[in-house]
Amino acid sequence: MPLVEINFDGLVGPSHNYAGLSLGNLASASHGGDPSYPRAAALQGLDKMRHNLALGLAQGFFAPLPRPDQAFLAALGDPQTNLRAAAWSASAMWTANAATVSPAPDTADGRCHLTAANLVTMPHRSIEWTDTVRQLRVAFADTAHFAVHDAVPACFGDEGAANHMRMAAHHGAPGIELFVYGKPGGPYPARQHEQASRAVARLHGLTRALFIEQSPDAIAAGAFHNDVVTVANERVLFTHEQAFADPEGTYAAIRAALPEAEIVVVPASAISLTDAIKSYLFNAQLLTLPTGEMALVIPGEAWSMPAVRAYLDGMIASNGPIRRVLPVDVRQSMANGGGPACLRLRVVADPATVDPRFLLDPARIALIADVVAKTWPEQIDPADIGRESLATTVRNARAALLEAMELQGVI
Repeated sequence: MPLVEINFDGLVGPSHNYAGLSLGNLASASHGGDPSYPRAAALQGLDKMRHNLALGLAQGFFAPLPRPDQAFLAALGDPQTNLRAAAWSASAMWTANAATVSPAPDTADGRCHLTAANLVTMPHRSIEWTDTVRQLRVAFADTAHFAVHDAVPACFGDEGAANHMRMAAHHGAPGIELFVYGKPGGPYPARQHEQASRAVARLHGLTRALFIEQSPDAIAAGAFHNDVVTVANERVLFTHEQAFADPEGTYAAIRAALPEAEIVVVPASAISLTDAIKSYLFNAQLLTLPTGEMALVIPGEAWSMPAVRAYLDGMIASNGPIRRVLPVDVRQSMANGGGPACLRLRVVADPATVDPRFLLDPARIALIADVVAKTWPEQIDPADIGRESLATTVRNARAALLEAMELQGVI
């Protein structure tokens, strides 16, 4: 079978809460301390997966990680601070940070390579990767087609696909891989280290990789990951003009490596950097539909902003490479700092080589939705974090999901 792009969305976990743990993520910080609604959040995410399936696209999922992380709490002497909230975080739902993925056409050995992200910049995310890589090794266990790597050493921060893009004539063709890194010195952490990106490229056996510096202004404005200001798909790069430290040099390097590249630059005069980050316009899924046309799946918040809506209406009218704009409701994820792109990891592969327990159809989505409706907490208040009664509910909910999906005792 030909290679296709499969989007693996993270199911929002039953411990989903707003603790404001992510420095530099303005949405997360602004909602810190608010009550959260895990059941609604997970059902919103499932609706997005159902929406993409209805478009004729391949769709997978990853299960929530075990929470609360008791080993982390024990190693810290059971802290009563935000570190306790870190052990409860459901942030693994943003699978754009799960790993960096290089499809088989790009790699030296002709296999799809995945390297789990170490996420060391933020304590609540740094504890994810060992459970993440365990799940990746089950989903992509066919070693004739996949190679799954542990995270790179923690001295170099790696945030996974949120700072990595791939461009190619089509998904199954050899492509170029773009690694975007930040330099420290601004008011917020530059989470992706250049040496982490270069290590991943070496591990994957890439020969056509570009290493691009993210704009310090973008990081300072709240673009904590590159996918808040840029998204790519096949031959198209959709980007804000202030995304990169050297935009013209970046565009020239892309065109030299991929002559058919189409670069759509949104000027700050049309959408300010502040509005781009607030709306999460670029934290969208840029997808190739079965018809061959490209669609941009955006959060409803972007569609409702006048400047963004005006730009998108003009873009569609201009007959450019992006032909459709499709808003989706992911409000619970957005309030914690993650839009449609954060919720998915893109893997170009033959679906027949993937463990079928991680692939979805309408019936399997309905099965997950039923588990969520019956077992996920309806609401979590900040004072609930740390309570054993809630911990029991969260553990039982995850166990019910794994049993339903035949993954109990596996991940």
